[in-house]
Amino acid sequence: MSALRIYHTSDLHDHRGIVRRLRGLRAAEPGLLFDCGDSLRGSQTVYHRSEPIVAEIDAAGYDAQGVGNREFHYLFGLLAARARKMHHPLLCSNLVDTRGRALPFAAEATFERDGWKLRVFALLVVQYPHGSPWERVFGWRFLDPIAVAAEFAASTPADTLLVALSHLGLRTDRALARSVPRLDLILGGHSHDTLHDPETIAGVPIVHAGPYGAFVSRTELERDPETARTRITRFDLVPLLPPRTGACR
Repeated sequence: MSALRIYHTSDLHDHRGIVRRLRGLRAAEPGLLFDCGDSLRGSQTVYHRSEPIVAEIDAAGYDAQGVGNREFHYLFGLLAARARKMHHPLLCSNLVDTRGRALPFAAEATFERDGWKLRVFALLVVQYPHGSPWERVFGWRFLDPIAVAAEFAASTPADTLLVALSHLGLRTDRALARSVPRLDLILGGHSHDTLHDPETIAGVPIVHAGPYGAFVSRTELERDPETARTRITRFDLVPLLPPRTGACR
């Protein structure tokens, strides 16, 4: 089995110009490409009919994107309108609708590459607690992300790589790794941290590529024949866009 290569970005916040670089990287060194959310300039309460970054994500060939708090919207119809414009899989695993409406995103995605089986799910930072009056107003219910990850871990076969696209922030990702050591990889965002080397907690590597498209992470994994767990054999942050400053979250 050859090594598995995974690219990831997060918190682009409508910083465009990513297509040529990403397509070139993957043409030279093929791999899966994920985003962990907050690609848009809109927010939970602000809706823009036009989000130009969506066309770039599609053109770059992302395999899946997690819902960040900028893709989320308190009004169901507006989140659904955003999702309809995306021609790539949109994932969120800890958000449900109490009114039984068909969700505009999937809870997970599966991939098979070079002999690897992957199960990918996505976690969104909780916007209000379970039982909040806002559940009755909007119909959205946020599930505990660590409990949801534990359910995925319990139901994933041993021969399948389990990857979390996390929009929880680095501090919560550390807690997630400690609580769910079955995870093979956490690709994170939301807190705008840039980790030039992965953090490993309870055997789970955590990767944060930083905001605004300054970098795309490139992680290569292989199976450790002694432990049957995955290990990182190569990791780097590849410059994607010139660094920019800002305080969007």
